[in-house]
Amino acid sequence: MGRTQVVIVGAGPAGLTLANLLHQAGVGCLLLERETRAFIEQRPRAGFIEEWAVRELERHGLAGRLLERAPQHGQFEFRFEGERHSFNYVELTGQRHFVYPQQELVKDLVAAYRGEVRFGVHDVTLHDLATEPFVTFTDDEGDHRIDCNFVAGCDGARGVTQAYVPAQIARHDYGIGWLALLAEAPPSADGVIFGIHPRGFAAHMARTPTVTRYYLQCSPTDTDADWSDERVWTELHARLTVTDGKIIEGPLIEKRVLDMHNYVLDRMSHERLFLAGESAHLVAPIGAKGMNLAVHDSLLLAEGFIAHYAGDDSTLDNYTAACLGRVWQYQEFSQWLSDIFHGSPDPFMNELSRARLRRLLGSRKAAESFAEIYIGQRADF
Repeated sequence: MGRTQVVIVGAGPAGLTLANLLHQAGVGCLLLERETRAFIEQRPRAGFIEEWAVRELERHGLAGRLLERAPQHGQFEFRFEGERHSFNYVELTGQRHFVYPQQELVKDLVAAYRGEVRFGVHDVTLHDLATEPFVTFTDDEGDHRIDCNFVAGCDGARGVTQAYVPAQIARHDYGIGWLALLAEAPPSADGVIFGIHPRGFAAHMARTPTVTRYYLQCSPTDTDADWSDERVWTELHARLTVTDGKIIEGPLIEKRVLDMHNYVLDRMSHERLFLAGESAHLVAPIGAKGMNLAVHDSLLLAEGFIAHYAGDDSTLDNYTAACLGRVWQYQEFSQWLSDIFHGSPDPFMNELSRARLRRLLGSRKAAESFAEIYIGQRADF
């Protein structure tokens, strides 16, 4: 197949953002994806994008459809002890979330990309990363080899590139599951509801005028079959309903159990391989941070590759440190939020979580600090 400057493995938000930015800057790249284009454009994933990420995509001409179609959220509400507590973070930060499912962003980024891409590849193997890298792979046309200067591993938690980085991996298991649900039902509120209840956490997230995302805390050993539609709605009503806020039912079109765990590699590069997104770190969907971290990594990595071809390697040299600063801030936030959401079987620890929540709702200073990282506002993590 020949030579290119960067081979990107994985066409998720990280890989596609990186590919678009490199192509715009005149850096040659080949994008490899094991799934078909139709599959990645339909695979349901997270849907909250922080405003800083949207503005960066907009700056590079990659957010037109997103800005045209995505609803914006600037507040949410906690529901606990039978009451609703609104939290207006746009008033505290001036920023908001854009509600845009990952598959829609992927669809936009694929459509925008004008470089070379191969879908449906397998047997991807990396070679000679310390000297003159090349990548071999197979697709319907046969076996291929592509020589390059760098490889970007953007193929996620189950991809092949992570294994090429000799990193220490820090892991955390929350010991719970979330039952992820999509209902063909109009939203029961304008935005997000976090239900904190003795029977377990629940969440409501408006997606479209006719589709709503729900989550229910469950056992990590549960399966879809353990949750009949009747049981789902019983629990949603119990955990989310307050006197002046009912839950609207509808057919359930998705039902899957998520294992809630995190990991972080202590390095995101090795020789001429650089990782981005979930190849390097995974954060459970508690704080809706995963897609935002993928965009953050790809922006930094694109900057580093472009600077390299201009004779400056300082950004690539600092890549891991620059990424992991935000990663660990988001991990800490998700742990803090998990304590609030899920409580503890230990009565003492459970009351501590409730005390934190009351302080958050009763102190503007506490609310400002929370809102700042909830929206990812700070640039100096």
